[in-house]
Amino acid sequence: MASRNFIHSGRKIIAIGRNFSEHAKELGNAVPKSPFFFLKPPSSFISNGQAIEVPKGCEVHHEVELGVVIGKDGRDISAKDAHNYIAGYTLALDMTARNLQDQAKKAGLPWSAAKGYDTFTPVGEFIEKEAIQDTNDVDLSLKIDGVTKQNGNTRDMIFKIPSLIEYVSTIMKLQEGDVILTGTPAGVGRVLPGETVTCELASKGKIVSQLRFPVVDRPNKA
Repeated sequence: MASRNFIHSGRKIIAIGRNFSEHAKELGNAVPKSPFFFLKPPSSFISNGQAIEVPKGCEVHHEVELGVVIGKDGRDISAKDAHNYIAGYTLALDMTARNLQDQAKKAGLPWSAAKGYDTFTPVGEFIEKEAIQDTNDVDLSLKIDGVTKQNGNTRDMIFKIPSLIEYVSTIMKLQEGDVILTGTPAGVGRVLPGETVTCELASKGKIVSQLRFPVVDRPNKA
C-alpha cells in the first residue's frame, strides 16, 4: 500500500490551522468558526532521528500534531464515510518560522515560506489504523531537552477528523498518501540549534509513537 510509504508517495500535506482553541488564543488569533488550512510541500518531510534545520534569520517554533494518512483517492467525501478513506496515522511536527508567519499575516500574504522550509515537517512511522482506538482521545506531548512544552489531547480539537476530511475533500481531491495535520495544542515555542526535540503519541494510556529530532543550523550550500 503506497500510503504506508507516505513520505515518498504523498503528493501534499494539508495542515489545519488553529484547530485547538487554546493554541489560537496563545497566538492572539480568533477561534475559527469553520476549518481552514494551508499546504506544505512533501519536500519538507524528515523522518525520526533526522535533524530539524533552523534557517538563518528565522525564529522557528514547534507544533506537535496527529497526522492522518489518506488511504485512497476521494472527492466530496461525507463525514460519515471519512473513516473509509483513512489508511492510518502518524505523529508529526509542523515547524513554523514564526517571525516570517507574523510578517505574512500582517501583510495579508500566504504562509508558504514560513511553513515550507526543508525539514519543517518531521514525522514518525506509519501507525496502523487499529493502533488508535479513538481519534478523539489521543495524547500528544512534546519536550525540549527533557522539559515538557506541549501536553494536550485531541478531545480538544474544534473540528474532528471526519469533518476535516469532508471539508478538505469538497475543495480538492484527497489522494492516497496525502497527510492531513490536524492542529496543535497550546504550548508552542521556539527551538534553537543544539537542542533536542522529543515527542510522543499515546492512545488510551499506551504509547504508540515516540520521536527524537536534533536541532541544527541550516548548513550553508557547499
